[in-house]
Amino acid sequence: MENKLTDSQVDGHTVIQPIKTALVRSLIGAIGEDINREGLTDTPLRVVKSWNTLYGGYNMDPAQILSTRFENESYSQMVVLKDIEMYSTCEHHMLPFIGKAHIAYIPNGKVVGLSKLARLVECFARRLQIQERLTDQIAETLSEHLSAKGVGVCIEAKHMCMLARGVSKQNSVMVTTSLSGVFKSDNIVRQEFFSSIGK
Repeated sequence: MENKLTDSQVDGHTVIQPIKTALVRSLIGAIGEDINREGLTDTPLRVVKSWNTLYGGYNMDPAQILSTRFENESYSQMVVLKDIEMYSTCEHHMLPFIGKAHIAYIPNGKVVGLSKLARLVECFARRLQIQERLTDQIAETLSEHLSAKGVGVCIEAKHMCMLARGVSKQNSVMVTTSLSGVFKSDNIVRQEFFSSIGK
């Protein structure tokens, strides 16, 4: 038998206010379900627990993620990390959009570990978002903290608000880009970036 969850088990170091689970209970009732049905007894607490992951980006500091940088005066070519799995939540309907992010930059004496790029995506993706803002936030933060000669970010994602409701177009993929520095001003650099990510 599955153990019952308690408010204190939802978060290991703080007790979640009961109002959060009460709100989820109200939502379940509002869509027409019986909140007292056996399968839904622990659902409000599970939903609140899931928020720790789904919206965990609000507890992440992008400056802290990029605080460890390495001096590298000799490397001046493009650094690319592509196909970073990404999960976010559309702020308009609170439905998921899922895809991948590609990040590139040209160092200006400083580089960061590749895992930091993936963590930066998580930081901004794990919030209520629109894809356009998400793309810009990743690019602007990387540019600011690395003082890079240029930054390129491309995100491809499927949006459940289009797949599961509305126009119900199952194969639509949204692509957004944010370019700065030489990625914006130099056609050769821009083409190298898009070629490296298969675009």
